[in-house]
Amino acid sequence: MILRPRAIPILRVLCTLIAGYVAALACVALHTPIPWMIGPLLITAGLSIFGVKTLSWNPLRNGAQWAIGAALGLYFTPHVTTLVISLWWLVILSIAWSLAMGYCYGLWLYWYNAPRFPQLDRTTAYFASVVGGASEMTLLAEREHARTDLVASAHTLRVLIVTVTVPFAVKWIGWHGLDITPAHNYQFSVMGFFTLALLTGFGAVAMKILGRSNAWFIGSLIVSIALAINEVELSSVPSWLTNAAQIVIGISLGVRFRPEFIHSAPRWLFSVALGTFAMMAMCALASFGLSKLISLPMATIILASAPGGIAEMAITAKVMQLGVAIVTALQACRIIAVLFLAEPLYRYLKQFGLMKDTR
Repeated sequence: MILRPRAIPILRVLCTLIAGYVAALACVALHTPIPWMIGPLLITAGLSIFGVKTLSWNPLRNGAQWAIGAALGLYFTPHVTTLVISLWWLVILSIAWSLAMGYCYGLWLYWYNAPRFPQLDRTTAYFASVVGGASEMTLLAEREHARTDLVASAHTLRVLIVTVTVPFAVKWIGWHGLDITPAHNYQFSVMGFFTLALLTGFGAVAMKILGRSNAWFIGSLIVSIALAINEVELSSVPSWLTNAAQIVIGISLGVRFRPEFIHSAPRWLFSVALGTFAMMAMCALASFGLSKLISLPMATIILASAPGGIAEMAITAKVMQLGVAIVTALQACRIIAVLFLAEPLYRYLKQFGLMKDTR
């Protein structure tokens, strides 16, 4: 009787992992893009919406982000890092573009929903539209007394749509293997791998102690980048490990969906979906213009500017060989900047009366 309450969650986690693994194998057989993440994400989201009690275990998710961060950081060789630094102006432009696009997206959410949704205010629409992490934006929304349920659902649906749509669109167009900065061919070494894991683990723990968001991903990524820049070659990260990490990340996204998610505010979710597709279209148009000015493939710029999560877009770039370092760097800079600027920008807009409800 004492062990039973603990056994049930473990069984749920195992069953969810098995379902995700089977879905990943099915996507591999169907040759879908990023099958190890898309399959688990879709099957878990579907099961969750239909009431199946799926479950993601946080330590597994942290470990998955740790592994992905370590693997992506190895792409930042001295040559690649020099290229990324030379694009500093693109980093600033992408941050400004993201904030402006998010603000317009928030106006759309409020304008479309306010007439028939009396509980909606401008503050909720603002934090639901800022292109940042779901958990961080939800916490900021709670601090400003906004509707956290609407904020969390908006970010969850946005990331799901972008994570599924962008890779399929890229594959359908035929963009693959266009990376102008291919990864260095690291060799696998057991001792080197454990050393890499230990060092990147220290980085993740340090970020966690400092209270940073996405600590296991960002901390691991920073240490791995530092090693790659200084040409410290320890080991590659095995493909089976990155595949397993993608399964866990896909599951962690899918379990956020519950039956009440669809039924709670369908008009709100419809407007979020419509706005997300509009943002992706705007990013595609902007990427087309930028591709005429700089010597980067349009697919790389699209992934770097897509309004999705940093890990999901970086994984897409890695699997499809579309400029991993550039996508990771721009997405990371954008996310970090948004996290620091979202609340000050809100207070600035509020000070000038731009956060008042118009009803």
